Amino acid sequence: MIEMRLQQIKINDTGDRQYIALAEVGGMRALTIVIGYSEVQAIDRFVKSQRPPRPLTHDLVANLIEASGCHVERVEVTELRAGTFYALVRLIRPDGSIAEVDARPSDAVAVATALQVPIFVAEDVLEEAASVE
Repeated sequence: MIEMRLQQIKINDTGDRQYIALAEVGGMRALTIVIGYSEVQAIDRFVKSQRPPRPLTHDLVANLIEASGCHVERVEVTELRAGTFYALVRLIRPDGSIAEVDARPSDAVAVATALQVPIFVAEDVLEEAASVE
């Protein structure tokens, strides 16, 4: 797994294709992922430290994780199959055991951004889909 950081958010108010770009930490590769409008709005809000008056979906997920006594260790983009990225959220339970929860990359990155935890991408995903900066 290669550590990445959120490099860019592209919000298109007139279309249904939103983008985030992840950049390799200490490297030259970048990975662009198409995501939905609500997910890109959430990520943008977390980056800007904007909090709505009431919790939205990704706020709720982060709050539920924290209320359960778990914490997110990291999120991982694990696979690219037939043009679709797959991800998981890696949780540490109060007893120290690990749970890996299936997630869409957009939701995983939103949770990572909300909780300020690292984002990782599998090497084979980068080899297949990354561009070089």
